[in-house]
Amino acid sequence: MGIWSLKYEGFNRNKERLREALCTLGNGYFATRGAAPESEASDTHYPGTYVAGCFNRLKSKVSGQIFENESMVNVPNWLPLTFRLKGGKWFDLAKIKLIDYRQELDLRKGVLTRFLRFKDKWGRRTRVIQRRFVHMENPHLAGLETKLKAENWSGCIDIKSGLDGRVTNSGVDRYRNLNNKHLESVQSSAEEEVIYLQVQTNQSHIRISEAARTRLFRSGELVEVKRHVADKSGFITQKFSVDLRHGEEVTIEKIVSLFTSKDTAISESGLEARNEVLRAESFERLLERHVLNWKHIWRSCRISLKGSARSQMILLLHVFHLLQTASPNSIDLDVGVPARGLHGEAYRGHYFWDELFVFPFFNIRFPDISRALLMYRYRRLSQARWEAKRAGFRGASYPWQSGSNGREETQKLHLNPRSGRWTPDYSHLQRHVNVAIAYSVWKYYQATGDLAFLSNFGAEIILEIVRYWVSKVKYNPTLDRFEITRVMGPDEYHDGYPDSKSPGLNNNSYTNLMVVWTLCRALDLLELLPEESRQVLKEKLNLKHEELEKWLDISRKMLIVFHDDGIISQFEGYERLKEFDWDKYLKKYGDIQRLDRILKAEGDSTNNYKLSKQADVLMLFYLLSAEELRQLFGRLSYHFEYDTIPKNIKYYLARTSHGSTLSRLVHSWILSRSHREKSWKLFKEALESDISDIQGGTTSEGIHLGAMAGTLDLIQRCYTGIETRDNILWLDPVLPKELRQLLLDICYRGHCLQIHISKNNLVIIAHKHGPPPIKIGYGKKVVEIGPGETVEFELL
Repeated sequence: MGIWSLKYEGFNRNKERLREALCTLGNGYFATRGAAPESEASDTHYPGTYVAGCFNRLKSKVSGQIFENESMVNVPNWLPLTFRLKGGKWFDLAKIKLIDYRQELDLRKGVLTRFLRFKDKWGRRTRVIQRRFVHMENPHLAGLETKLKAENWSGCIDIKSGLDGRVTNSGVDRYRNLNNKHLESVQSSAEEEVIYLQVQTNQSHIRISEAARTRLFRSGELVEVKRHVADKSGFITQKFSVDLRHGEEVTIEKIVSLFTSKDTAISESGLEARNEVLRAESFERLLERHVLNWKHIWRSCRISLKGSARSQMILLLHVFHLLQTASPNSIDLDVGVPARGLHGEAYRGHYFWDELFVFPFFNIRFPDISRALLMYRYRRLSQARWEAKRAGFRGASYPWQSGSNGREETQKLHLNPRSGRWTPDYSHLQRHVNVAIAYSVWKYYQATGDLAFLSNFGAEIILEIVRYWVSKVKYNPTLDRFEITRVMGPDEYHDGYPDSKSPGLNNNSYTNLMVVWTLCRALDLLELLPEESRQVLKEKLNLKHEELEKWLDISRKMLIVFHDDGIISQFEGYERLKEFDWDKYLKKYGDIQRLDRILKAEGDSTNNYKLSKQADVLMLFYLLSAEELRQLFGRLSYHFEYDTIPKNIKYYLARTSHGSTLSRLVHSWILSRSHREKSWKLFKEALESDISDIQGGTTSEGIHLGAMAGTLDLIQRCYTGIETRDNILWLDPVLPKELRQLLLDICYRGHCLQIHISKNNLVIIAHKHGPPPIKIGYGKKVVEIGPGETVEFELL
């Protein structure tokens, strides 16, 4: 298997939850963690299943106050399947002697396999092989196959298969004291091979229905068994027995269907679940179709590195998890990009700005998925308008954390695991989520040329976001500049000024400059829209000439604060903060990625120091090219010198703790041309973020989707130098010395392109069938390429 396989040898109780997250199987509609079928929620295991967009709200009392939190719901566990040998107890890894144990995730096929051999206290040896899938073609189906072999004994074995709706959202330690019971039982039943369970969320009233068909086979032949049903509130099981002879093997096949009341093209979720599982083919036939669909998906996802096998494997793992969270099955769903995937309950399944890091992968591989995910934002434009109006502004203001209907879901209190204290959470002040959404809309258009989306949906999003910012900025007559006050930048270590009683910062440079960029794009799109579309939009939004003049004025007079000879200040007043004693804290704590928690536990605050959790000012160099920044600085009448970028990178990198999984990948990107060795080192560390759980326990609560997508983007856009602007696909490859060759496939404006990069050559091959020719640029040369053509550049 090599690069296509994630393998674990031996059972490690302390690592099991991490493995469960990394071995999650999903299809864009729902996903199930890689927990053992016989396991229940405990300190060792957490068998969670999550349906995209399935949210529920609960109220909890914290520090004497009532708060309401919305969470992605852990729906009924469909996995339960266990067995016991005559005279023994139900299978439990803690109560037997393991002879052999290994687990393997097949990335190419989307199959998780568990192989184990054990001996009980009577010396009976048994072999167990289990395979499972969450179907990529039919998003409502999943399958579990268990093969049991009696190696040195004969006798009776009991088998139990169930559906467990008693589950709660208890997968994140710091949420455990909050209300977490989202489900209430509606109905359950059993008929011959099939058991059925329906539950309902207790606030959003979403009905979730599961049906399971369990069959027993010996030598490929179906074995009729007598079934005994136990139907408790929210938990239904079916038990049967079979005799095994020495050396004999039986196969238990469990096929499960899952529907919710939010699904399209259904009558009632329970009816659909029962019908679907009755109609379902065998495990093997379903597996064939599932593997075929993954094969088709992988055709569009080629990223081949020559020179680093482990890096190649981890990149494939990242592609795999990205496509389990958002796949072609997501196109018809009303969902966004969950920051922790469908892999766990951290961040309560909310949608943040992480889509900024996710969309580039989809834009040039699966643009229809990007479009669908952007429609999530468009459908919540009305709510964003209300959020802006309620805060006293015009236009639309999207929340930092979004869920079901687009209201602000950011928690008001945060539990510090180090101190055990609840403290105020001001992260809702990260209004830069709005420029991230506008940026994603614009970059989607640049990659696809989808003028219909821009005309009908995207332009309205951008224009209303611009209106919000224009109403939020304040004019400073003394400076003849516009300012933005009381916000947070991407660096969450600073949410206010030292000793200030009011949260928020003034003139965060990242926010201010990206607002100018967004204003410029808004003015651009009004020029490129067809005249009729432009007129309709202006009338719909009552957009007058005077308003556009103000936009133009602000785009030329936004304040950017500097200090220390050309250093862009992270925010106004940054230069007055104290320098941090990095050596002291490294010696004291070792791991200081989360300095915010360390300092708060000591009675101190990161607000007092010149330090960053992640890139803030440096995000500008991640999102915008040097030429774009030069143009923005010139528009604002600020100097942009040759050394502006390297000088700022050196300054802020020395003051960053990398407390976010996004941090290393951003810094790797911005160092890729000037410090390739350091860039590669940070890239390798970013790759290990989840697979090695470098934050010490966070991955078990859900993978970091933005970081995974960002590492892919480093390969496909940074090292290739791909940029989409001015209706030209630009490339400027610079490979790290550790990579001898890079091959990848992308989709650009309807063309399927194969890109081959070596140390000296860049070759681009267009698929034989495609739309009219497109323009491709390298250096100062721009050429056209049409269907079936090849262009080659000699790298300078």
